[in-house]
Amino acid sequence: MKYKKYFRKALLKNKDLGNLFLKEIASKKPKVFLEIGVFQGVTARNVCELLYGIHKENFSYIGIDLFSINSSKADPYTFEIVPGTKQNNFLKMIYFKYILKNNPYSFEAVSHLLKKFKNQIDLKKGDSNKILKTINMSKVDYIFLDGGHSYETVKNDLDSSKEVIKNNGTILCDDYNLHYAPGVTKAIDEFVETNNLKLEFLLNRFAKIEKN
Repeated sequence: MKYKKYFRKALLKNKDLGNLFLKEIASKKPKVFLEIGVFQGVTARNVCELLYGIHKENFSYIGIDLFSINSSKADPYTFEIVPGTKQNNFLKMIYFKYILKNNPYSFEAVSHLLKKFKNQIDLKKGDSNKILKTINMSKVDYIFLDGGHSYETVKNDLDSSKEVIKNNGTILCDDYNLHYAPGVTKAIDEFVETNNLKLEFLLNRFAKIEKN
């Protein structure tokens, strides 16, 4: 299976990177996949298509995101480092504004992209610092971590996901070497060292964490 962008802005822009990502997921064949940081839902759709090809309807996808690009002085998430959200493609701007009539980052727009798998998906709107504590991690066997990029948030997301590793699952972290978000690297390195885990790097971008 090849990574598709579904006429949306994708964080895995490079085809080789996207294809490697899907190959990695396919090698593990997870049945319950958790993504922290859904963005416009491109990775979510690719993962659902892949898992459907492996398990048919017998899989689950959980996605956590703020589903918003707006912030204000009262917004508690203004300290976070977020990817570029400006839409430069004129045709995409027309599609979302006049046809879909939704912001591409909204809960509604992502739900629309994933409607084919409405019985398998569970989108959760809010802060991963809080939402992860409500999820039964014993059922999750694969996590793609690409949410908040501050040290505090990455540390929380990893600490909240320990049970997945204990149950022989995998955590794949994006942006390990992101130069303007050093907190990602710091949080991952500390988590791996503290818990005596195995760390593997993929294309100098992903950090894969598993049990030793």
